[in-house]
Amino acid sequence: MINHPILSASARHGVRLGLTRMRSFLDVLGSPEQAVPVLHIAGTNGKGSVVAMVSAVLGAHGLVTGELTSPHLQQVNERICVGGQPIDDASLDALLTRLSAAGRAFMEGHDQDVIPLTYFELITAAGFLHLAQQGIDVSLVEVGLGGRLDATNLVAPVATAIVSIGIEHTAALGPDEASIAAEKAGIIKPGVPIVVGPLSAAASRVVRAMAAERRAPLLEPGSGYHVSASRDGTAQFSMGDVQLHDLPIGLAGEHQVANAGVALALCQLFLGPQRQLDPVRTAAALGGVRHPGRLEWIGPDLLLDAAHNPAGARTLATYLHDLPRDRPRTLLLGVSENKDLRSMLVALVGELDRVIATHCAHPRAMPAGQIAEALIGVDLPILPAGPVEDALPLARSQDGLVIVAGSIFLVGAVRELVGAQ
Repeated sequence: MINHPILSASARHGVRLGLTRMRSFLDVLGSPEQAVPVLHIAGTNGKGSVVAMVSAVLGAHGLVTGELTSPHLQQVNERICVGGQPIDDASLDALLTRLSAAGRAFMEGHDQDVIPLTYFELITAAGFLHLAQQGIDVSLVEVGLGGRLDATNLVAPVATAIVSIGIEHTAALGPDEASIAAEKAGIIKPGVPIVVGPLSAAASRVVRAMAAERRAPLLEPGSGYHVSASRDGTAQFSMGDVQLHDLPIGLAGEHQVANAGVALALCQLFLGPQRQLDPVRTAAALGGVRHPGRLEWIGPDLLLDAAHNPAGARTLATYLHDLPRDRPRTLLLGVSENKDLRSMLVALVGELDRVIATHCAHPRAMPAGQIAEALIGVDLPILPAGPVEDALPLARSQDGLVIVAGSIFLVGAVRELVGAQ
């Protein structure tokens, strides 16, 4: 389903960080978040890729995974999966109907100033309930925003991870990497191992301090585990006695090697010391991973990437820099409100020939004209082209490469328009 009326109604309550309301509601539901072992994954970028890799690798080792992720590309069902397969419409409708009734009863039992459940809280509760009923071996739970006050931070994880830390959501998380790191490190639990990807010195200091305070074993690249890329594009991974070589990475971009390191460390932690990652199964799983909308080619002329912050834009720029510059490049750009639009484009400007500004139907999408106005002074031709239904044909009307980026909602809309599966 594209959306659901119950979720649409809850979206009016916006984003409200905090755990008190969600904790009380989950208690009413019987604490479904505690029913299955959890791997809890935070980060500015790369969370979804790590979830996809962990699901594939653990699945190849005979384990059944559930995935609770956000946001979705095309269908809200994508947020709740078992073994990578989204929940069906009927099951999701039944869950949301049940939760809506439970939510009303919950509100009636509290003071009138209790804020109703938000969209994210409602779909997170639905995910916890569904995964608790599926007989799975492990839930892979992706943080929605930050970590410390995120609605997912009520789980009791087997291990946690922070994939990356960059500047994002500064109004909610703080103005610099150290502040943002403190929010993301809020998922670290006493005595529970924490795996991190490559972090800046400022972010690393915060995470190390939090891990030490909570006596959580910290696995960093270069110490707790090792991962590196070979010239042929494969990866090498080691962690303790585990030595894996010539691992193909099915997801595009050199940054996926670092993501794979986080994913494999999480997998080995979950398997435990008595069972090592199998080289053949691991290689097959990593080589076959898909994560739609992330450096995804739709034919030879259309590249989709959900880069929506400066760090993501820099990663996309690195990927584009390594491609042949043998044809004109057009960026079809759409962003949500309150994004650092200029920083994103500055990271990409040297890899592009023109920009077509657009917007999708999402309520938080910035109008195309406003995007173009915000980019006055950027040294690139910028054309506002209205809604994506009009802008995509315009972008593809000239021979060349069209790159769609700036918003996961825009990427999802383009996938719908071109019929991508």
